[in-house]
Amino acid sequence: MQRLIEAMERTIYGQRTNVRLVVAAMLAGGHVLLEGVPGLGKTKLARTLAALTDGAYRRVQFTPDMMPSDITGNVIYNLHENRYVVVEGPVFCNILLADEINRTGPKTQAALLEAMEERQVTIQGETRPLPSPFFVVATQNPVEYEGTYPLPEAQLDRFLFKLTLDYPSEAQEIEVYKRHGLGASGDDAAETPVCTLSDVLAHRERMRLVTVEDGIVEYIGSIVRRTRDNKKVQLGASPRAGIAMLNAAKAWAYLDGRDYATPDDVKLVARPALRHRLLLAPQAELEGVTSDVIVEETLAGIPVPR
Repeated sequence: MQRLIEAMERTIYGQRTNVRLVVAAMLAGGHVLLEGVPGLGKTKLARTLAALTDGAYRRVQFTPDMMPSDITGNVIYNLHENRYVVVEGPVFCNILLADEINRTGPKTQAALLEAMEERQVTIQGETRPLPSPFFVVATQNPVEYEGTYPLPEAQLDRFLFKLTLDYPSEAQEIEVYKRHGLGASGDDAAETPVCTLSDVLAHRERMRLVTVEDGIVEYIGSIVRRTRDNKKVQLGASPRAGIAMLNAAKAWAYLDGRDYATPDDVKLVARPALRHRLLLAPQAELEGVTSDVIVEETLAGIPVPR
């Protein structure tokens, strides 16, 4: 897994923490929502991860006229065989890039709910399991809202992390230009795989053995419950958010080479695991309060276990 992270960092510049969090999410069996302006490498990140793990990769460009069957698949009549056959949609893959997921309507967005939570898809009453592992990387543009549909809370809650991609530093940006000037293709994700999907599943089983002491579990529970008592929050984090933090902390500890989780692991994954699960009160939004601010205030107000 460390070789996977290092290989991704050689291709994705200026997103070191986000690269590690994406790998941690895949290890924990969750999904990731990437938010950032165009040109920061959101699509490239998902494509590179698939290439380095030798996984089946599909990209779906979400549009307002897209139907749920365009994602899950449909049943058609085969004239040659004189029978109905199921045509599987792009969701039947290992890594699915849902590009600009907020550009399609709620009905089509909901087509991913069963796939993300149950790892299965129902087509015309027939339930079909998805390949394992199944990992969704969804993207959305935070500055262009015309013609978009905000993701419903139920959909957001299915994502383990919401990651925000920022501009690289000046030195990192210059390095990108230099590499392109030397002929390195920014669109070439045909990397040599450094691990297989079987390796990922094996590491996932080992990650589950990471020890989390009772004090840290109680710490996670206190964080989640505190978000519900905050007057600036209209809807706080659910128990699923606590489970997400627990699994994410274990995955981060595993990637750090430890068989135990610490409070620092919890604090590190708290923002990406909670920022999309908090619905702020209208007055707080008018005052410019963000979910990240609420998470930081919550962490500051809870004693850290020793």
